[in-house]
Amino acid sequence: MTIGLDEAIQTALEFEKKVYKVYADAMDKIDDPVGKRIFKQLSLEEAQHVTYLQHRLDEWQKDGRLDIRELSTVVPDKERIARGRERIAQSVQSRKPASTEMEYLKNAFETEKETAGFYRQMVSELSGEGQALFSRFLEIEEGHVAIVQAEMDSVQGMGFWFDMQEFNLEAG
Repeated sequence: MTIGLDEAIQTALEFEKKVYKVYADAMDKIDDPVGKRIFKQLSLEEAQHVTYLQHRLDEWQKDGRLDIRELSTVVPDKERIARGRERIAQSVQSRKPASTEMEYLKNAFETEKETAGFYRQMVSELSGEGQALFSRFLEIEEGHVAIVQAEMDSVQGMGFWFDMQEFNLEAG
């Protein structure tokens, strides 16, 4: 069953608000400065997604058209993240996460996977403007999944690499 574009955007807004809340809650409740910074950057990005989608929904409801504007991300694409993980896998630096940090990371991972799954479905079901809109969101959310997975690997002892310049989330 294919849903209409307005319903798809409204559903996307719900997903984005949910994942924003996961990151914002984690940022407020963990003590580790690296984890806090990662959660902060991802929460800011998700807040931007909410704003972007709300504008697209307003356009669609007003004019029946979408202005697919560039949607930027601070997260490198998932291939770049994977290359970095492979290159840094032998790093000896690691840290012991608080159990709450791992819980938040696991929650973020599952929420991002669920969100990416919705976008994947929309890309396959919609055409034209809807497909273009959700293709970019799928690409970004897959990057978020990869970042969260990499952070989980990092805090579990596979190496600490987010402070490296190539993966500086604040630099983009």
